[in-house]
This record gives sequence, structure tokens and C-alpha cells, in this order.
Amino acid sequence: MEHSTPLITTIVGGLALAYLLGMLAQRLKISPLVGYLAAGVLAGPFTPGFVADTTLAPELAEIGVILLMFGVGLHFSLKDLLAVKAIAIPGAIAQIAVATLLGLGLSMLFGWSVFTGIVFGLCLSTASTVVLLRALEERQLIESQRGQIAIGWLIVEDLAMVLALVLLPAAAGIMDSNEASFGELAMSLGWTIGKVVAFIVIMIVIGRKVIPWILSRTASTGSRELFTLAVLALALGIAYAAVAIFDASFALGAFFAGMVLNESELSHRAAQDTLPLRDAFAVLFFVSVGMLFDPVVLLEQPLGILAVLGIIIIGKSAAALVLVRLFGHSRRTALTISVSLAQIGEFAFILAGMGLALGVMDKDAQNLVLAGAIVSIMLNPVLFSLLDKYLEKTETIEEQLLEETLEEETQIPVDICGHAVIVGYGRVGGMLADKLRRREIPLVVIEDTRARFEELAENGFCAILGNGASKDILSLARIECAKSLLLTIPNGYEAGEIVATAKELNPDITVVVRAHYDDEVSFIKERGADHIIIGEHEIAKSITTLMCNDVAEFGCTIPEDNDGNNGEGKNLDEYLKPSH
Repeated sequence: MEHSTPLITTIVGGLALAYLLGMLAQRLKISPLVGYLAAGVLAGPFTPGFVADTTLAPELAEIGVILLMFGVGLHFSLKDLLAVKAIAIPGAIAQIAVATLLGLGLSMLFGWSVFTGIVFGLCLSTASTVVLLRALEERQLIESQRGQIAIGWLIVEDLAMVLALVLLPAAAGIMDSNEASFGELAMSLGWTIGKVVAFIVIMIVIGRKVIPWILSRTASTGSRELFTLAVLALALGIAYAAVAIFDASFALGAFFAGMVLNESELSHRAAQDTLPLRDAFAVLFFVSVGMLFDPVVLLEQPLGILAVLGIIIIGKSAAALVLVRLFGHSRRTALTISVSLAQIGEFAFILAGMGLALGVMDKDAQNLVLAGAIVSIMLNPVLFSLLDKYLEKTETIEEQLLEETLEEETQIPVDICGHAVIVGYGRVGGMLADKLRRREIPLVVIEDTRARFEELAENGFCAILGNGASKDILSLARIECAKSLLLTIPNGYEAGEIVATAKELNPDITVVVRAHYDDEVSFIKERGADHIIIGEHEIAKSITTLMCNDVAEFGCTIPEDNDGNNGEGKNLDEYLKPSH
């Protein structure tokens, strides 16, 4: 190729290798994350063959971090964040201190200076945003108390690392040549904290009004691409402003951008529109991490790597376990949070790179940090699987009930039958639920967003908090004796999976599904849906009916559907009336 295309080459090569090795990992029944990391190793400069651009890949990965944290913020209210501050702030600070001291102790064995040891320990103290959130999402824990504590903990770690990155150059100057004074260091610290606090205040006071207003105005144009563009521009723009103006971090800026939008009725649509890009760039994050890793380090420094892994997986996790238990939380909560934190990621790379540039760390120290990050990220899904098996075997019924009480999510199966089950309480689901209640039709609503779940409770609906694709959640809604299942979620492919699960539990249930696109219809029908309603089709039929009824000279009739959608658009009253 005569002209250089490093951006396209990096994206195409990274995603293609990640797909192939991710599929291989899935076939081997291990986490696809391992495949993505292996793809990065193959695409890196330390292995023969294809080499991606090592400067572009980390920047692409940062976009994934921004979109991921924006999505988390969309499901995380200020109330949720404040609710866990009592454990997240002291817990995260104490855990960072323990990990830093352990890293300092290991550095002494290597003969490094105290300052180098402190920087090395800080690199081992903070968890990867992407890895932690992916683990929580896979287990549907984002909305749980365990998930909220872990995310709050992560935010505090993020703030601590922002301060460390700002203070490191000044501290290095003091250690080297007394170019700066401790007074200047304190002033730098105060200035940084002040700017971060100013950013948070601006986002909470002004952003929570301005951001929803911008998206509302954009949505009113009726242009889907403009709305998606507005969401991306806000998420990326605020994250960039957080770094460029307030010396915060991309992740922190994106998180608060999502959080202030959480209270808007457009939050679900914003999350849905950014999901494909978020997943794609999150994969590039793992590829970029793998590109940093030189496999030769495993042979050159095996004992050093084992010691680093001991600090990351055992030392740091044990500290988190003890701290969470001291705050009175259950064993399950403590173990979940400790395993979530048993890895390091993006801040470790940034801090180690800055340490190397400032001359406070050497290449060997950076290689140990990178190797510890890569191996701990690879092992993290394995640790979660072992934790799940351990809790399944050892946890008693009493402990499970205690955990549910602590999480304030005690849910028992509903005590009705012959009812309708709605999955999704967004704009369509909310209107449908109101209409069915006015017709006195027994109803249960399944919603996976805590804010909407609380709104359902306030409005007097019988509701279940969780993902409708889960057999346990459908069982809580008594799907086995329900008369109908109404899926109002916007993702037709996700709806298809819920249909398959519901039909497995109750083959006789009547399923009505909302779809957006024609290509979703066959997928949904194959999984057993009885009726599929596409909004655009219903609008066209309604307009035609009005025209034929109001303009007599046309003399037209409305033919029965023959498009293969199995009666889509028929009167719902025929199969929603409860059985007696």
C-alpha cells in the first residue's frame, strides 16, 4: 500500500484479531477478555508479524473507557454515590495505602530507592475501570449494593490517581534537585483538589440542567443520528474538558456526564445508542493493553512477577476483604469487592510511563507493572468463576437472606397468576402499564434500572428488579403461570433471547414483542414470539385507517395483515384479559 493508514490498520487489525481469539477463548470456555489480550500481544511490537500503531491504540482504548464510564453514570445516581461514601472513601484510601506499602517493601528487596518504591506501589494499588465494570456487568451487579460500593471505590481510586499524576513531577523535582519546595507541593495539591471539586460542582449544579436540555432539544428534531451524535459529543467533550480544564481524568468526567443525565427520561435511549461503540472501543482497550506486554519478561523475571501478582491478587484483595467486613457487610459482598479489585489497569500504565519519563522508575520496574497488569487481568475472570463456585457450595440460606436484606433487594415471587408481564418501563412500557392498570388487568413489571424500579414502587406497580433474560427474574414474576408477556425494550435481539427463556418456562404464554427493524422479526419469531409490533408499521396502518374513515370518497377497506408477522397490530384485549 503506497499511502500510510495507521488508524484504519490499527482498528481493523486489532478488532479482527480480537474477534478470532475471542471466539477461540469462548470455545475453550474461558473469558473472551483473555482472547482480546492475546490479540494485543500478537499485534504488539514484541511478536513477529502484524504490528499495530502503539501510539494510536491507547488513545482509541481511552475512548472505550470514556464510553464505558458514561454508560455506568447513566445507571448511577448521585444518591447512589453518596450512599456508599462511608465505605468507599476510607476503604479505597486504606487499600491504596496497604498496596503502596507492600509495593514499597518489595522494591526494597530489589534495592530500589524509597521514592521509586512508593511510585511502584501506587502503580499496583488501583484497579482497571474496564475490567471491573465488565465483571460487574456480566454478573448483573451494577445495580446491586455490591456493585455500587465497587464503583464508588473505583471513583475514589480514580481521584487518588489523578492527584498522584499531578503531584509526581513536583515530588520528583524535590527529590532530585530541590527545584520545588514542600509549600509549592502543598499548593499544587490544593489547586488540583479545588479544580476537581469545581468540576464536580459544575456538573451537579449546572450540568444536570443543561445536558438533559440539550438532548431533549436534539430528540425533538426527530433525527436519530443527531441524537446519537449529541450523546457522543457530550460524553467525549465533557471527558476531554475534565482533563484539559480541570486536571481530572477522562473516566471521571465521563462518569459525571452520565450521572447528571441519569434523571432524564432520555437516559435509557442515550445508553442504548452508545452501546455498540462502547463495546467496540472497550475491546480495543484490552488489545492496547496486550500490545504493551513483552512475553520475554515472563522468562527473565518470573519471581518478580509472582511477587507483584501476590501483592495485586492476595495483598490488595485481602486488605479490601478485611475493610469491607469491618464495615459490617456480608462475606459475599466483601469477597465480590475484593475479587473485583484483584487486578490493575490503565492508571498503572500511565503512572509507570510517567515514572519512567521522570527517571524515578527504570525499565525493569515498568515491565513488572505491565506484566502484573496483563496476568492479573487474564486471571480476574477465573477468580470470579472460582468465587461463584465457592459461594454456591458454602453459602447457607441464612447468609443469602442476610445479603438480600443488606442490599435492600429482597424479592419474593409475586402471588398472582393469569397476569401480564411487562419487560421494560421506559416510555413505551410506562404508557402500556398505565393503560393495562386502567383496564384492571393484573400486571407485573420487570425493570433493570434501579431509578425506574423505585418509580414503579412509588406508582403502586408490582415490580421486579433485574434483567428479563434471567430465568430467576422471570420466575420471580411467576412467568410459569402468566397469561402474556409484553416486551417493550428497544433491542429486538435482546428481546428474542428473553422470548426463548420465557417459552422454555411457559410454552403456552402469549408473547407480544416490540421491534424496531424488519431484520429483527425473523430472529424474534424463531424464538417463539406470537405477535410482533413494529412502530412504523402501526403508524402507517393508523394513518391509512383515519384516511379511509374520514375521507369517504376513497371507499377503501383495510385488509388483514398477510406479511407473516402472525397478527401483529391486533387488539391486545383479546389475550390480555385475565383468566378466571
